[in-house]
Amino acid sequence: MTDKRNRAALFRDRLAQAMAAGGQSQSALARAIGVDRSTLSALLAPGTRLPNAQVVAEAAAALGVSSDWLLGLAAAPAPVDQALAHAVELTEAPRALFDAAIYGWHREAAGYKIRHVPASLPDMLKTRAVVEWEYRDALGGTAEAAIAGFEAQLDHLRGARSDYEIALPLHELAAFAAGTGYWAGLPLADRTAQLDRLIRLADELYPGLRLYLFDAHQVFSAPVTVFGPHLAVIYLGQSYVSFRDPARVAAISAHFDWLVRAAPLGARDVGGHLRALRAGL
Repeated sequence: MTDKRNRAALFRDRLAQAMAAGGQSQSALARAIGVDRSTLSALLAPGTRLPNAQVVAEAAAALGVSSDWLLGLAAAPAPVDQALAHAVELTEAPRALFDAAIYGWHREAAGYKIRHVPASLPDMLKTRAVVEWEYRDALGGTAEAAIAGFEAQLDHLRGARSDYEIALPLHELAAFAAGTGYWAGLPLADRTAQLDRLIRLADELYPGLRLYLFDAHQVFSAPVTVFGPHLAVIYLGQSYVSFRDPARVAAISAHFDWLVRAAPLGARDVGGHLRALRAGL
């Protein structure tokens, strides 16, 4: 009986909260759920009475909250479909990751660690020549905006507002240095300048920037970024899939930790590897 009284009191309080938040009068809500106004008044009056399941469901639907929340079985008022829609979102993505969504996510994560697996090399560490070569056909006249966006991300890192950990496969750097695969056709001078820039930035920004090189024969990752503890984003090419559910963000963070643990070259070793690639050009 004590539990029933507590649950009834919580139901009354939450029903009143939802009505106030939605600007819903007793008369309007009674019409929406198909009961008399006196019935609704009784539900809002002190007592131990709980409504039947149909009335709870109709009231929840009319007020845009969940039945579980009204009954004290859930902490958040949003219905499950709305909660999922907020927890997982699909957003259009540009060819080069420099749009307002990316910038907003970086600002949102200020002060937190940002973990990143790039689609190729990390955009914010690329030279202007590499950006123009890589994105010229896709971006046309907006290549300059992409460069400005990447420079803004690098300035954000230099401002020490977030730590960055970046993991990328060993074969990506090897193909870049050799000018093969995806990087076929990129002039030697541009590849040399890019390796020089990576070496310089890896030295200059450590430990705020830490690079890890993993072996894709042992572990694998899609392009993904974890913006602190509250947001993780997977890049699909035309879209971002963003997750705000704490369990999913934690799982993707654990995936990044797995890449780091398996990496044969840690943050202290990357500079030497980059210098060896540079010497072999």
